[in-house]
Amino acid sequence: MSEDGDATARAWSLLGRSEVIADAGVVTRTLARLAAEITAAFVNRHPVVVMVMNGGLVVGGQLLPLLRFPLEIDYAHVGRYGHATAGGELRWIAEPRVPLGGRTVLVVDDILDEGVTLTAVVERCRALGAAEVRTAVFALKELERPPRVVADFTGLRVPDSFVFGFGMDIEGHWRNLPEIRRLVGD
Repeated sequence: MSEDGDATARAWSLLGRSEVIADAGVVTRTLARLAAEITAAFVNRHPVVVMVMNGGLVVGGQLLPLLRFPLEIDYAHVGRYGHATAGGELRWIAEPRVPLGGRTVLVVDDILDEGVTLTAVVERCRALGAAEVRTAVFALKELERPPRVVADFTGLRVPDSFVFGFGMDIEGHWRNLPEIRRLVGD
């Protein structure tokens, strides 16, 4: 089998070993609520919205059109997982390029678990001169220990399991799912 064929088979196998924990309807309603909360907080502001790649791309791409205030967009690319299912060493690939000095920044990410990545992005935005940094995550993982950072805006809670879909991947696959799934049987 070719490398593409192997990857495809592996992706379908992983999907088959999962269950839906938040269907597309729940995701859509959560996005609408999250957008309303963020809009209420930023309606008279002009923030820089920094999406954390890669998961924040999917969340931000669907969230931004629902926000009803002027904004600029940028991104930060920080890696911790690669194709693994456990976080490793944090590595910076790209930091925001829009000048953040004196600005309000809203950092958008797909999931908050331990908070290592989100904390690093918030700290980098502050180091780049942001006057205020707020955070929005689509999913908050329910862990026994609280994360290093508390998100200002949270979409929905997910169990302490490996979850994927709607921006979150499993071994690089399935960020594109309209729902959130949980890996079972591991």
